[in-house]
Amino acid sequence: MESRPTLPEDTAMNITGLNFTAIAPQIIIVITALVILLADLFTSKKSILAYLSLLGVIVAAVVSWYIWDGTDPMFQTMAVADGYSLFLNLVFLVTTALSVLVSINYLVREGMNYGEYYTLLLLATGGMMLMGSATDLMTVFLALEILSISLYVLAGLNRAELKSGESALKYFLLGAFASGFLLYGIALIYGATGTTNLAAIVDFLTGTGTTSGPYLFIGLGLLLVGFSFKIALVPFHMWTPDVYEGAPTSVTAFMSVGAKAAGFAALGRLLLYAFPTLLWDWAWALAALSVLTMTLGNLAAIAQTNVKRMLAYSSIAHAGYILIGIIAANEAGMAGVLFYLLAYAFMNVGAFAVVIAVGREGEPNLELSDYAGLGSRQPLLAAAMAVFMFSLAGVPPLAGFFGKFYIFSAAVQAGFVGLAIMGVLNSVVSAFFYLRLIVYMYMREPVVEARPVLAPPLALAIALATLGTIVLGLLPTPLLTLAQQSIAMLFGA
Repeated sequence: MESRPTLPEDTAMNITGLNFTAIAPQIIIVITALVILLADLFTSKKSILAYLSLLGVIVAAVVSWYIWDGTDPMFQTMAVADGYSLFLNLVFLVTTALSVLVSINYLVREGMNYGEYYTLLLLATGGMMLMGSATDLMTVFLALEILSISLYVLAGLNRAELKSGESALKYFLLGAFASGFLLYGIALIYGATGTTNLAAIVDFLTGTGTTSGPYLFIGLGLLLVGFSFKIALVPFHMWTPDVYEGAPTSVTAFMSVGAKAAGFAALGRLLLYAFPTLLWDWAWALAALSVLTMTLGNLAAIAQTNVKRMLAYSSIAHAGYILIGIIAANEAGMAGVLFYLLAYAFMNVGAFAVVIAVGREGEPNLELSDYAGLGSRQPLLAAAMAVFMFSLAGVPPLAGFFGKFYIFSAAVQAGFVGLAIMGVLNSVVSAFFYLRLIVYMYMREPVVEARPVLAPPLALAIALATLGTIVLGLLPTPLLTLAQQSIAMLFGA
């Protein structure tokens, strides 16, 4: 019988030597979530809980920046605070902060101002951050379940809306199905290599090549299926439009960026750090998924008149673009992925924030016709939405353009010229439905005369998202340089 490799002694669990510095930002977020859960019992002003959430997010961001010193502390062999995970913390925390701001008045308006909302939001954020730092497949799975269970509940939080309950049930059933694929894949990889630790898998593959039998390939395939569900790659995207439409809009904004970024965070570390020797086995499979995802996402978005469903299919298409950076499997590609994820956080959460601003109590105003004449009714709000739409379409000099440019350039460098061409062509197609919304805002007569009233937190979120989208476009170099410095561990540096 073939013997299985054993972990070296220094990877054994040592309780007395736990290095909590490596997971300090995650601990801060979880503690904040628990504090909010208790504080909810003693206050009727739920806005206080929102500002406590923001405080926790800011403290976690400061701590992430403080430990970003190149020492890369590890929590046993389960998680690491390297540049890659800490940059992703920035993406997750920006997404959470913007989501909290857009939620404050929206929850009151929709009659679901529950304190547990902010607890669940922070727990989901903690799961995202742990996925970005995970260096063991079991840690990845546990982090994914923390994230997913929180999002299942958040999607169904609007108890008065049947679509919200329907979206939660669909998300739960398909999410549990995807988790089964993921766990089965982990089991097969453990059977093939004798470990779930990424560093030990690297050592095993380096020592044996790919001669460990079919279990490794089947296990990796099942992992890719599980992650494809989570980041909504075609044909595993079926849940996305219905869940995004039915969930509360603030939750949709949060999950459309955070859950996607977390999935790509774990997928990037898994493929480029643990399985680079199998590059040509997984790259072409992902390339096919990328082309399908971009194409179907954009073509389906063209047919939508509901803005939330349009943005849902847009989100699917962007998953296809981001995947190109991982397929390129070079430093330029992964730096482009990190840049794109942060840019996407600003422009996509900002777009959903405008959707919230256009809606009113009992009137969500989600159809394209509801945006007719917004340029005259609310010129600043329309201008912000135009910035987000242009950026999502990849129009220079906004952040979305440079995100796509870096990723497509990396694909060309890696020899995936056809994939880069497909990305460019799909970007051209996507311009139709993004620009169509702008046409409605500026070139159609208003159907309703009501002027949206922006609450200060929502206005601040839209302003910050707009500023981030513009600044990352005008000054992309500093962030790209930081992203390039953050990916050293993935490529063995």
